[in-house]
Amino acid sequence: MIDEITFRPIGIIHSPFTDIKGMPIQPSGARGVAGTIEIYSEYADGLKDLEGFSHLILIYHFHLSSGYSLTVKPFMDETPRGVFSTRAPKRPNSIGISVVRLIKIEGLFLYIEDIDVIDGTPLLDIKPYVPEFEAHEDVRTGWLAQKAGKSHGMKSDDRFG
Repeated sequence: MIDEITFRPIGIIHSPFTDIKGMPIQPSGARGVAGTIEIYSEYADGLKDLEGFSHLILIYHFHLSSGYSLTVKPFMDETPRGVFSTRAPKRPNSIGISVVRLIKIEGLFLYIEDIDVIDGTPLLDIKPYVPEFEAHEDVRTGWLAQKAGKSHGMKSDDRFG
């Protein structure tokens, strides 16, 4: 069994959100919200050919979350749920993902939209979003099926702060 894994950020995510409270809870609720990603210079060569993609998958560290519970009350529900059936930030490994729109790349800066991440979030990785790879048929969404469409206007509160 591996006891510890260490990640090094490849950059920093910048957004207009400086407080967890009141942020969109998913990219679908952050449509049109602009942000930037500042890539550290030692990773610059990794940006080659990225500008041809319209969307990116960002993998980042929930750096403001500490501790976790295996049962949480998610933003879109009042029923306690297993943390792995949610996208709650307080997790055994504080890793988040978001799909954002890539607007342009200028040097070490990626200009993006649909960002639902707090300013200063450490970026761990970037992957291109490819619908052919990501889309699945016969998808079930568990308890969230009853909440479909509610994430667009949902804002975070302090329950995971």
